[in-house]
Amino acid sequence: MSLGVVTAPISLHLHMATAMAPTPTARLLATLLALPAAHAYAQLPAAARGADSPVVRASRRVDAVTASLGSEPLLRIGHGYDIHRMAPREEAGQPLVISGVSFDGSDAPDFELGCIAHSDGDVVYHSVVDAILGALTLPDIGQLFPDNDPRLRGANSEIFMFEAYKRMRERGYLIGNVDVTLIAQRPRVNVRAVASLSPQCTRLNTDRVP
Repeated sequence: MSLGVVTAPISLHLHMATAMAPTPTARLLATLLALPAAHAYAQLPAAARGADSPVVRASRRVDAVTASLGSEPLLRIGHGYDIHRMAPREEAGQPLVISGVSFDGSDAPDFELGCIAHSDGDVVYHSVVDAILGALTLPDIGQLFPDNDPRLRGANSEIFMFEAYKRMRERGYLIGNVDVTLIAQRPRVNVRAVASLSPQCTRLNTDRVP
């Protein structure tokens, strides 16, 4: 019999680690801004229109930035959602874990229910991972880490977080912000206390908002 569920819908946005993305709009804007200078350049005597002129140098810089950034958009938005059933600890076989914090008396107060899941069932970590993967248009967490893989039985969800973070950085992105909504009747969760204990910000190399 189910004694409750815990779920965590999440929204997040990723931004390019570089200052400018080479979208067609950005390139068009750079071109339009350069038009006045290009017109003035065209009026210069031939001898003054050398390879080291300010306009040519500016054009080279725009081309270099455009070539170095690839074709990724400047901003990506992802949404993640995870839900798990809770049951007595004996049935679940493991304690409840929320955002890397274990409710077994070690990190947080002991809670009599555990999470029914193949891994540790951390709904916050799973949702963040899914949001990152979704923002990058990659396969979701269930495809990358299937629940029929015996190696992942009881696995710490940090494994999934590390993999999602690695793929995100390989694409040149950083996390802008993550908005988490935790839904559970029990246990009573002190969000600030959990946030202070959670290693999630460290794992994602983000700042903690007080």
